[in-house]
Amino acid sequence: MITIQLSVFFMIIYMLKFLTIIAQSSLTAVVLGTEWVSFQRLSPVEMILTSLGVCCICQLWSSMLYNFCSHFHPNYEFWYFRVVWEFTNILSFWLTSLLAVFYCVKVSFSHPIFWLKWRIVRLVPRLLLGSLLISCVSIIFAAVGHYSKIQLISKRHFPRNSTTTERLEIFLWDFSMCQQVVVLIIPFLLFLASTILLMALLFQHLRQMKDHHTSHSNSSLEAHSTALRSLAVFLIFFTSYFLTLLISIWGVLFNKGSWFWAWEAIIYALVSIHLTSLMLSSPKLKRVLKVRYWGLEAA
Repeated sequence: MITIQLSVFFMIIYMLKFLTIIAQSSLTAVVLGTEWVSFQRLSPVEMILTSLGVCCICQLWSSMLYNFCSHFHPNYEFWYFRVVWEFTNILSFWLTSLLAVFYCVKVSFSHPIFWLKWRIVRLVPRLLLGSLLISCVSIIFAAVGHYSKIQLISKRHFPRNSTTTERLEIFLWDFSMCQQVVVLIIPFLLFLASTILLMALLFQHLRQMKDHHTSHSNSSLEAHSTALRSLAVFLIFFTSYFLTLLISIWGVLFNKGSWFWAWEAIIYALVSIHLTSLMLSSPKLKRVLKVRYWGLEAA
């Protein structure tokens, strides 16, 4: 069993990661949101990133409140924090998959989906609303399931209903686990297919450029190579985040009494890297980060 000292250590790491991600999400939301409000226009990618930033802030606070409340009060079910976290988590998955689909369509070159690139720019606000509606519908089942479990737990002290209550609890537990996996795996598979297709398109275009290599195409070759590396990193870390969530949902390796805080710190580290890669995909955010970096160096 993990010692109390190590548990406190990982709890501190968890909080540091929490503050880091809050800073990243707030910077994204404030920088892009301010421009959205001031100029009444924003590129489709930056619309998605702004939505992700706001969603991530809500997700982090609900997760932190749920983790600490359930850790210090294990006999009480804080299901409302859990429902908020599940909703924002589902929404963040759909927004990430939307970002991957958008890039895939925009870099479709001469492929059959080429005609979509001129329409998807106008469709992004509707797709954002669609992602929100899908997340709302998905979370209804989770909310009903959590509420039903609370009601069943309150009836445990009735002896004549104990067997039926236990069976219903097992059914609700299995249903809840399957529901959480299904609502995440659908947007993840969409993200996976779009990212792999995008990498294949970029790689094919990169080979074509190398076959017709000229001195003027050096910058384009470098840009394509950088994009491929960024996509590979993005794919690896988001997939890792998805797998850690699956393990956390099923409770295969860890529970709240052993390596829970270490596991949460790992998940938050993956989220932080994932957000960093997203921030670097926006020219405006890259400029802000460079200005702050040079400002710190000058100081």
